[in-house]
Amino acid sequence: MNDAIQTLREWVAASDNIVFFGGAGVSTESGIPDFRSVDGLYNQHYKYPPETILSHTFFMSQTEEFYRFYRDKMLAPWAKPNAAHLKLAEWEKQGKLRAIVTQNIDGLHQAAGSKCVYELHGSVLRNYCMRCHKPFPFEEILNGTGVPKCDCGGTIKPDVVLYEEGLDSDCINGSVRAIQKADILIIGGTSLTVYPAAGLINYYRGNKLVLVNKTATPADRNADLVIHGPIGEVFSQL
Repeated sequence: MNDAIQTLREWVAASDNIVFFGGAGVSTESGIPDFRSVDGLYNQHYKYPPETILSHTFFMSQTEEFYRFYRDKMLAPWAKPNAAHLKLAEWEKQGKLRAIVTQNIDGLHQAAGSKCVYELHGSVLRNYCMRCHKPFPFEEILNGTGVPKCDCGGTIKPDVVLYEEGLDSDCINGSVRAIQKADILIIGGTSLTVYPAAGLINYYRGNKLVLVNKTATPADRNADLVIHGPIGEVFSQL
């Protein structure tokens, strides 16, 4: 792994057009559970499977039960950026990193100081009234109980993409443009099994495709550099 890290270090030093594509593994080292690992949310037991609870249909039909799970398992106000978040923000300040494309909804990239972040699945930090579209802060959901309501009587919904909902077209288009133009595309902390998000990496046209993940991914065979290990540990060496 040391040789691979040295190679990545040299590539980063010589580039001013890096794009990072990340998933849940980027935040697990901040204490936020992922979804598909042995201890992830999808392997825990609830009255309903997480995939069902986190669907548009369930939100609309059993909103109170949705919020019970959402407040308990999807919000992590105590989480802080880890070495990976901080290194990416540092690269952006140095003019090396052009964009972050993330499947995460925790806002930790922005907390670390990153500015150009495409949040494919939205953010728990943003919430809005489904009737009048008034925005509401994260604390409104975190500190509330039951189903949060707007003054107009509308239900407040987190600005996160639930199952059965489409991704934001502007976010997708911005992500595609950044990936297409990238010199180096670093993919980290993702199993690359969630579509359509995972399909965006196919727009990369360069020759420095880097995979950093604890376990193998479907894209490893096409990568120019593969590093298997915790992403925070790897990035702390860059």
